[in-house]
Amino acid sequence: MPSVPSPLRKQAPRRRPATRRGRVGRARLRVRTVLILAGVGLATVILGWAALARAFAPHGNTTAGRFDTLIVLGTPPDADGNPRPAMLSRVDEGVKEYERGVAPRMILTGGLDGHRYREAEVMARVARSRGVPSSAIVIEPNANDTIQNACFSARIMREHGWRSAEVIANPIQLSRAGLIFSRLPIDWRAHVAPPMEPLSGPSLVYWNLLEVLKTARYLVYANRTEACSL
Repeated sequence: MPSVPSPLRKQAPRRRPATRRGRVGRARLRVRTVLILAGVGLATVILGWAALARAFAPHGNTTAGRFDTLIVLGTPPDADGNPRPAMLSRVDEGVKEYERGVAPRMILTGGLDGHRYREAEVMARVARSRGVPSSAIVIEPNANDTIQNACFSARIMREHGWRSAEVIANPIQLSRAGLIFSRLPIDWRAHVAPPMEPLSGPSLVYWNLLEVLKTARYLVYANRTEACSL
């Protein structure tokens, strides 16, 4: 009886030995993954630090009810040099505090910051239209951010021998401003300017996130690289 040939067995494909290029590629991928995860972790820590710093930011170092001056922090006008609602709310609150006798004068601080009109000059125009005499208005026209607002205003105070100030800003900016003013050798207290157009929904999320990012920038390096020298 003829023999039946046994079925052929399929042989498993041989693994090709990993090439040097393949090993290097996988090693680079692992390193890249580790770096990405480390970067995400670091960013999370920094943003968390900024959020906590905002939550516990000082709102003053004195309980005094009268001050040498008010400091109204600037914000950009519109393209035609007219005050936006955010600027109007700050100036109007400054005028109210001036009329209440909280301080006999106000420093209006804000420069161009890439715009055509100086913030301080637009704010001064509004303050005069509200009845504040020019003799009670001090214009600081060069500051381009909150750090410079604080520093340049403190220099004006030192030149005039003023030691105390009430700082007026909107609610979102005030925490970061508190961190900045707490480093200056002046007596100060924060004062909120109620917004004319309260933020809500996506706008509120956007501006809060932007302030957290600005606070993180200040905490990580701006408080040293842009430190105020008086």
